[in-house]
Amino acid sequence: MTIWLIVLLLLTILFIVYSTVKWRLHPFLALIFAAFIYGILSGMKFGDILSSVTAGFGGTLSSIGIVIVAGTIIGVFLEKSGGAYTMAEAILKITGKKNVPLAMGIIGYIVSIPVFCDSGFVILSPLNKALSKKSKISLAVSAIALSLGLYATHTMVPPTPGPVAAAGILNADLGVVIIWGLIVSIPSLIIGWLFALKFGSKIQIDPEPEMSEEEISQKMKEAPSAKKAFLPIIVPILLIVLKSISDFPTKPFGDGSLRAFLGFIGHPVTALIIGILIALFLPKKLSKTQVSVEGWVGKAVLNAGVIILITGAGGAFGKVLQNSGIAGALGETLTKANLGIWLPFLIAAAIKSAQGSSTVAIITTASLMAPLMAPLGFTSTIAKALVVVAIGAGSMVVSHANDSYFWVVTQFSNMDVKTGYKLQTLGTFLEGLTAAVIVWLISIPLI
Repeated sequence: MTIWLIVLLLLTILFIVYSTVKWRLHPFLALIFAAFIYGILSGMKFGDILSSVTAGFGGTLSSIGIVIVAGTIIGVFLEKSGGAYTMAEAILKITGKKNVPLAMGIIGYIVSIPVFCDSGFVILSPLNKALSKKSKISLAVSAIALSLGLYATHTMVPPTPGPVAAAGILNADLGVVIIWGLIVSIPSLIIGWLFALKFGSKIQIDPEPEMSEEEISQKMKEAPSAKKAFLPIIVPILLIVLKSISDFPTKPFGDGSLRAFLGFIGHPVTALIIGILIALFLPKKLSKTQVSVEGWVGKAVLNAGVIILITGAGGAFGKVLQNSGIAGALGETLTKANLGIWLPFLIAAAIKSAQGSSTVAIITTASLMAPLMAPLGFTSTIAKALVVVAIGAGSMVVSHANDSYFWVVTQFSNMDVKTGYKLQTLGTFLEGLTAAVIVWLISIPLI
């Protein structure tokens, strides 16, 4: 029975990958079908399958559904208000316009915390081309620096939906995930920047900016200040981290009303709602249209809906796995393999490379890991957070032709497919592997 459960799990993973890649089946249906297929073939009672699917779906969304929507709303307001541009300008003042690749990497790193990397690249592409033209450098250098900067936080730092979903599925403390995600993603960002300088400079691409500096300057006149634009990102993160600190066993803020207050405002739901309230002040003038169903908020809710459904389906699949009894069987086998923290990275990397979506890879891997956490010894707060970050690292490996982000980067940067593989694919491999090595080094003394 043990061997059959493991074989069935592998077959189910192959079904998810094959159906999403070859049949173009929506990941929501692929995960839901996988949950039912696995439950039936593993010998679970029909009633247990249904209760597992519904409990897994509802339980997952109850913890992170609002967070995903809120983070997406903040991202859309930054995009539409022009806040991303003013943040970019502020960072350029620090790095200098001669260091455009470094500046674009840092800008991408910050913007992608609440904004999807695809959207972030599109938003910043006109600015990137204009700055590259002015600095007389190849667009290949700055575009890949921007792409890899965006990817670092998109995959490892909440409140980006993927890491948020993984934290919810694995019951990891979101504040601790943010802390370790930032620690691991910074060296990854540096590797991405160095890769762009070394390899991107060998390929000459004329930036041919879509917007002139004058047009960008005009757009920025309507945009909020950089300080204002940073607030919807920084404030929620600080609140979540404060809550995590207040929950330390040493109780640094005591055990009274202050800790209770920090627990309330630092809860991811409350913190992101506060972030939305701050984001509402980003437009020069907030209109009824912007907060309507047809406006900015409506667009954000629609964008978030897809991620929420996939996340819930991942939770349903994970609950079926958990209740099937495979945790003990697979946990014992994998413990003997002694893969440790490399296991979530390798699973995520395999799923990412096969079907293209980092978010799907993160959610699917988290669902697979959920019933294995205890058998593998990943039970502490730090261990759970590092598993989430390791999954994020794996979800970077690699971006190629089956990944929508690959086409966004190449098409907006005038790259052909061959160049895309040389830069985007190889770059994401090195960045993801760097993150995995760092997670492994951190885990040695802590897990």
